[in-house]
Amino acid sequence: MAIKAHMETLNRRHQELEAAITAETKSPGYDEMRVVELKRQKLKIKDQLEELRTQNKLN
Repeated sequence: MAIKAHMETLNRRHQELEAAITAETKSPGYDEMRVVELKRQKLKIKDQLEELRTQNKLN
């Protein structure tokens, strides 16, 4: 159950980052470096989720 809860938390964070990226890019003169950092964080979470899914299938 702990893994499922962790995955749900990561999914929520992934969605929050997607919303932050969308909001940032809609603002005029947005900070491109901030968007790059948000995307980097989002990708890291996606990788963590995939790793958890893989581990879950093996168990």
